[in-house]
Amino acid sequence: MSELQYLLEQNKAWASQVIAEDPNFFNRLEGIQSPKYLWIGCSDSRVPANQITGMQPGEVFVHRNIANVVVHTDLNCLSTIQFAVDLLKVEHIIVCGHYGCGGVLATLNGKRIGLADNWLRHVGDVMDKHQLALVRLPEAKRGSVLCELNVIEQVLNVCQSTVLSDAWSRGQTIQVHAWIYALTDGKLRALNNGISDIDNINSTYKKAINACFERAHE
Repeated sequence: MSELQYLLEQNKAWASQVIAEDPNFFNRLEGIQSPKYLWIGCSDSRVPANQITGMQPGEVFVHRNIANVVVHTDLNCLSTIQFAVDLLKVEHIIVCGHYGCGGVLATLNGKRIGLADNWLRHVGDVMDKHQLALVRLPEAKRGSVLCELNVIEQVLNVCQSTVLSDAWSRGQTIQVHAWIYALTDGKLRALNNGISDIDNINSTYKKAINACFERAHE
């Protein structure tokens, strides 16, 4: 059996198991898509949104890229956010990074990996922004701290997008969260308390940044 054929057989087994446990599952799934959550995460194969949050298909709308970056010129990501906010009416946007992120660590260590270096320049901008504080940390902690900082900065980018600005202006209820996942224990950790309107963007951002460095100095 070829590797791809094995995946198809695995799919059949999964579908059969789901039907055995819930005969109407796929009928419900086909009928409507109404997730409450938009997940913006890293492409890393070890961080699948549904599995690590215990959610079923249909419960979370997902966008993933290398190092969970949100760029104001990335129409792919912005279109996903707009679709989730304006059409699906999600109530929460979660930007989730993970410790040990290969893209973040490559940036930190100045490692060239190819075309993706241009994409990771955005992580480099985060590193440059916090360079003075990062260099004061023990070298062993800088990678984890930069992973956290990157998530917090991408949340800021989400909040400053026209999609969120317009949604909040018309009174739509939506919160933006900064989370990070630890491969070592499988647990998610919140890096902010959620941003729910334009007025608390800066204060929540500053608290998250300060808390990040306070943890690093413990």
